[in-house]
Amino acid sequence: MAQGRKLIAENRKARHDFHILERVEAGVALQGTEVKSLRDGGGNLRDAFAQLRDGEVYLVGANIAPYKQGNLQNHEPLRDRKLLLHRREIGQLGKKVAERGMTLVPLSLYFSDGRVKVELGLAKGKEGVDKRRAIADRDARRQVERAMRERERGPAR
Repeated sequence: MAQGRKLIAENRKARHDFHILERVEAGVALQGTEVKSLRDGGGNLRDAFAQLRDGEVYLVGANIAPYKQGNLQNHEPLRDRKLLLHRREIGQLGKKVAERGMTLVPLSLYFSDGRVKVELGLAKGKEGVDKRRAIADRDARRQVERAMRERERGPAR
């Protein structure tokens, strides 16, 4: 298998809508056709979230496209998928999620040494004002970088 980390899908909307306080890596229990579909780039985390049920964590709303060469035994694209975490980690996350306004949001889905992993973020929702402030900060940073590049180049000829 290929060594290292290969990104499959990223949830860019999560970084816009939430303050990410902590990150956790978890394995994902998948069927064979799901892994093949992910190797072809068929994953989407846009409306996904993680949920604690009966002492286990599930990935809800993640869309893994059906495998093109699959048969009648192909997987359900939007099924809930069990996340593989140690019991101690699940307990710690459960306590933190029980706090007001905290949620588990998948940030990225990737292959790590041939195994599918998901990066979960313990997050708190942003207000509309926070989102606007983040956009303004990003724009200001871009303008500063642009000015620095122009200054490094020197005067125009």
